[in-house]
Amino acid sequence: MKRVKLLSQLPDERGYFGPFGGQYVPETLWAPLREIEEGFKRVIRSESFRKELRGYLENFAGRPSPLFEAKQLSKVLKGPRIFLKREDLLHTGSHKVNNTLGQCLLAKHLGKPRVIAETGAGQHGVATASTAAILGLQCDVYMGSEDCRRQALNVFRMNLLGTRVIPVNSGSRTLKDAVNEAFRDWVTNIRDTFYCLGSVI
Repeated sequence: MKRVKLLSQLPDERGYFGPFGGQYVPETLWAPLREIEEGFKRVIRSESFRKELRGYLENFAGRPSPLFEAKQLSKVLKGPRIFLKREDLLHTGSHKVNNTLGQCLLAKHLGKPRVIAETGAGQHGVATASTAAILGLQCDVYMGSEDCRRQALNVFRMNLLGTRVIPVNSGSRTLKDAVNEAFRDWVTNIRDTFYCLGSVI
């Protein structure tokens, strides 16, 4: 069997796909996405930004997280030594804080005083709320009302951190509807708001 690679499926020299660069979004988001891209390229070259992010990852999140050797599992599988990377031991209880620290710190460096997020089970919401609190940013999290009911403890945690959790009552009242409402908010408040994405969209 002969394999054919279509050139149209390969990214260009900048890593972009097709006429939209992999960012097929409404025109109203072109400028804000460019601002984020250019801001990221600027701050990531800054040693002070990288040092600040490393400091938060180490002293706030608790990185590096430990490795744990799963000896019993290795024994059952008869051979390989298996190690588990314990991201669950990071502050907020998951790997999500790695993402939110980078995004919210970028938001702060872009001069955005407010961050918004979407969440389903609440882990991304808690991580965003925690990060916003430590960085002094206002935070609103969209969460489907059905998810709010099921994950009341995480809603409580977000509120405790000073975040406003906004229940979404449209559609199935779950994550996809929270994403839609977060996008509506972002498009409306683009000048002072940064959307701290937690879901693949």
